[in-house]
Amino acid sequence: MSKSILVIGGGFSGITAALEAAEVGHEVYLVEKSPFLGGRVMQLNKYFPKLCPPSCGLEIQYQRIKKNSNVKCLTMAEITSVSGQAGNYEVAVRIRPRHTPPNSADLSGLAQSLSRNISNEFEFGLGTRKALYMDVPFAYPHRYVLDKQNISEEDKKKLTQSKLIDLEESEKTITLDVGSIIIATGWKPYDVTKLTTLGAGSIPNCINNMQMERLAAPSGPTQGQILCPADNKPPQRVAFVQCAGSRDENHLNYCSYICCMASLKQAQYIREQYPESEVTIFYIDLRTPGRYEKFAQQVLADEKIKTVKGKVAEVEEDIRSNRVWLTVEDAIAGNKMQECFDLVVLATGMQPSIAGQALPLNMPIDEEGFIIGGEEKGIFAAGCAKEPLDVMKSAQSATGAAMKAIQTVRGR
Repeated sequence: MSKSILVIGGGFSGITAALEAAEVGHEVYLVEKSPFLGGRVMQLNKYFPKLCPPSCGLEIQYQRIKKNSNVKCLTMAEITSVSGQAGNYEVAVRIRPRHTPPNSADLSGLAQSLSRNISNEFEFGLGTRKALYMDVPFAYPHRYVLDKQNISEEDKKKLTQSKLIDLEESEKTITLDVGSIIIATGWKPYDVTKLTTLGAGSIPNCINNMQMERLAAPSGPTQGQILCPADNKPPQRVAFVQCAGSRDENHLNYCSYICCMASLKQAQYIREQYPESEVTIFYIDLRTPGRYEKFAQQVLADEKIKTVKGKVAEVEEDIRSNRVWLTVEDAIAGNKMQECFDLVVLATGMQPSIAGQALPLNMPIDEEGFIIGGEEKGIFAAGCAKEPLDVMKSAQSATGAAMKAIQTVRGR
């Protein structure tokens, strides 16, 4: 039996699971498909329960990884095949080239000299990046990555002259022998372009909740100043539309657990940055589970934050002003109302990252894409691969998965 453990996914739950297993003496392979660890947490401005910036919690985790030789991090890596059984798995991992040196070389000057500006997926299309980039200043590994597919011929000549860039580096595949596997593949925001009646993807000043996080983040496209994407003006009237795609049999047929809390948190972002601003939250049921009830009461005590129980039926753009009109069915007043806002934020739900994708493991999943079994095989789901969770509960889930994986490789 192999005593090694494989963790698929380098977000907060994956990092937690890897560290829990490594710190009791097991070799752990942490495989992440993106160039950097941190997952969705790295994209947030603040996260619950303490409303810390992501650098706070993640940098502590990164230090723990650096100090523990049992953790082997493989970034830009994906699992291509898995064979075997509990205690004895053979896993093939494909690793894409980074094209940069294995150290923390400062390539910012070279990056800025490149000609092309590319839509930045990390910023959800709200900003651009160069082909040579690092997502955030506290990224781990603290190494630039080169997007070779997006360099011009002029840039290629410039990069070829640099001793720090290896354009010839190629993809490679390695084989790992592990005894147990933890799947911590996290979540993705539901595709807002499917919400056609809510203006998603077609109205610039109608954004999703993760885009709001990036606008509020100091490392984001506006350096933390929340501005309307259409005209870069400060919003004075902001609407939050809850359950945008969630609890809907045509989209996500479940509650995503944290969306209401995220909107309350983001309403506070607006009010702190713009004291004269007004916020309206349109909701079906405002859910603030457990310890978050007190936070909700604190936010809603603000007289400039209003809640309306009602379903948003339509979202339209005022093309003369870039403002956004909402048509809402007010469930309490029993009438239909129309209001105009500078910025509309859709509280889109959490969808498992693996939804709609073929996995190299034969794992049971439900109709929404969440993993619902596999423990008899020594394979355990953690965090939002299993169900919608906040960061704290994702970490708790990861600890539980790590304990089960340890028991598997120890034959207990």
